[in-house]
Amino acid sequence: MQAFGKLNGLAYGLLGLPLAFVALPLYVILPNYYAKEFGVPLAILGAILLGARLFDAFIDPLLGKLSDQLFKRSANAILQSGLLAAVVLAAGFALLFFPQVTAPNALIVWAAVMLMVTYAAYSFLSVSHQSWGAMLGGNEAERSRIVAWREALGLVGVVMASVTPVALGMPATTAVFFVALGIGWLVWTRAVQPVAKNDAPLAPGAIWLPFKHSNFKRLLLVFMLNGTASAVPATLVLFFIQDRLQAPSTMEPLFLGSYFLAAALSIPLWLAIVKRIGLAKAWLCGMALAIAVFSWATQIGSGQTTAFLVICALSGVALGTDLALPGAMLAGVIQSNGDSGKSEGAYFGWWNFAIKLNLALAAGLALPLLGVFGYAPGVRSPEALNALVIAYCVLPCVLKVAASAALYVFIIQPPSKSLGAHA
Repeated sequence: MQAFGKLNGLAYGLLGLPLAFVALPLYVILPNYYAKEFGVPLAILGAILLGARLFDAFIDPLLGKLSDQLFKRSANAILQSGLLAAVVLAAGFALLFFPQVTAPNALIVWAAVMLMVTYAAYSFLSVSHQSWGAMLGGNEAERSRIVAWREALGLVGVVMASVTPVALGMPATTAVFFVALGIGWLVWTRAVQPVAKNDAPLAPGAIWLPFKHSNFKRLLLVFMLNGTASAVPATLVLFFIQDRLQAPSTMEPLFLGSYFLAAALSIPLWLAIVKRIGLAKAWLCGMALAIAVFSWATQIGSGQTTAFLVICALSGVALGTDLALPGAMLAGVIQSNGDSGKSEGAYFGWWNFAIKLNLALAAGLALPLLGVFGYAPGVRSPEALNALVIAYCVLPCVLKVAASAALYVFIIQPPSKSLGAHA
């Protein structure tokens, strides 16, 4: 692999900024936005998000297969297809936040259709970009560095997205996203190009190739448990801030910004830890930190904004491992299985399927269940707030404990170079 210095890191990783920028409005702001601005009931909103995200999840493996086919043609084929996906993504984002219909039933249909279109374009870009990085290869430290560039620049995008809607409004946020996406794609065209192995055509069952390998299935199990633990609070954080914490709306960007900024700043620390103890053990440390922080969050009440700001920052540090390490471990799995340069799209298709499934379950289950237990935006009865605390704090802790146990039993305890258990 060509030396992956700062210029190469920036050229490859910069597209991660707009992709992360758009993810926060789509996955965090949109549920709250449609509930408050348009009065969409939580049960209906949860059903829309569940359906759209399930659709998104199930097409990801197919998009991964498409990505592999395009890589076999050339890296330029990926770039050209990525440009088309970027245009669709930009249009879908704008139409989601500025719907062209007002009637309640029409608005529901509009949101569902626009979400599916936007998610599909986003997914293709994400899978192709991730596969591109994995195809560059390298040892644990090098793989971690490639992923770190993508995720660190992504976190810059998230920090921007957490501030821009409140500071500038959604029209300006949309314009910023358009510019960032255009620049990200243009710089990507100047990145180090991976070399695909096109000596053999893709087999008819290539989409299922990753599941032939136990190391992938073990890693995917851990990733899904941990991802669900992260997706639930991501869906509920604005509700927690507004009703449990009862903080002014002007503080929301500060909470979200501190979370993602801490994650970005922590990545060099985690990379240093990886060099000492390996990818898997470093990830376990991040999980343990997240459990401790969300346990503390159960004690947070109205007005305790300073304490919650510290919680956001510490949970952001834990997030650094979730962003930088699992993707590097997956790249190692691909290498170990002899699939480098030919099947990255299949692996990352299923990888992103897991991410989207986690988000779908978080929205489709957490929001309706909160409604069943009496919580709705603005409802602050003791019963409603207790339900919100259990969903936002306790459930993620339970899932993180399960993920930690699976990581230790299936990956760390049985030494496995392919999963990055040791440096």
